[in-house]
Amino acid sequence: MQNSSTNNNYIGRFAPSPTGPLHFGSLVAAVGSYLEAKTNHGKWLLRVEDIDPPREVKGATKNIISTLEQFGFEWDEHITYQSRRYEIYQEYIDQLLHRSLAYSCGCSRKEIAKTATRSANGLIYPGTCRIGLGNKEPRSVRLLTENIDINFHDLVQGVIIQNLETESGDYVIKRADGLYAYNLAVVIDDQLSGITDIVRGHDLLACTCQHIYLQRVLHFDTPRYAHLPIAINKSGQKLSKQNLAKEIDTHNKAQALFNALTFLNQNPDKQLLESDLDSIWNWSIENWNIGAIKGVKEKPAIDP
Repeated sequence: MQNSSTNNNYIGRFAPSPTGPLHFGSLVAAVGSYLEAKTNHGKWLLRVEDIDPPREVKGATKNIISTLEQFGFEWDEHITYQSRRYEIYQEYIDQLLHRSLAYSCGCSRKEIAKTATRSANGLIYPGTCRIGLGNKEPRSVRLLTENIDINFHDLVQGVIIQNLETESGDYVIKRADGLYAYNLAVVIDDQLSGITDIVRGHDLLACTCQHIYLQRVLHFDTPRYAHLPIAINKSGQKLSKQNLAKEIDTHNKAQALFNALTFLNQNPDKQLLESDLDSIWNWSIENWNIGAIKGVKEKPAIDP
């Protein structure tokens, strides 16, 4: 539901992808970002990252919004849909190409795999098309990176340092299938929405330096970041729709919120299990302490 309250300095957000219903890990991220915004007397925005149609599940967007409403989340302003913003993304790509800060790439994944080295974050693009396409047809668009360290202080994970050129290489901002890359769209949308603080899962920490680099190239503001621990299953895998994580049970919302708070080391009062949603949220906002999960990267999910 849209919240009519307003505030000035802090603007956070929750940005789910409609690749399936919300699972426990999604709820943890939503709860953490929501409580951090509310305890800072700020706004909390909702953005649907429906930018990858091949991976989207029919009806997932409606399901996600309905689930958030049932749990009592209240967002400020209207919902943003990335699928309605393609022209904006293209304008920024054109600007980057014009400034020679991005270039067309004709390499296939197979070609890159033959020549690329590997880092902890995956294959490092060797820069094959930096000097031109040669006889290749353009496939994707890549952002030109520099041999400099990008660093920032994460509210949960501490100091993070990454050299993009040596650890990831020039990265894709428009895909070979014509779709706009997450690493482009998320940066543009955060800036245009005035986002000051990003609270999300630890799985997105690896691409944050890419986001900060693009922010600097585009002369955008850099938000504050906090990467929450991810929930893992019994096999040690991150809970995800691809790993068939169970949909959040909306029939026992108090238990689900209690479990999310417990996962985030908030030590919720067991009496909350008998409380209504308003009481749970009031307790959570009053007692929220993001420092309780400082340095925690992952934890086993809590089954309902």
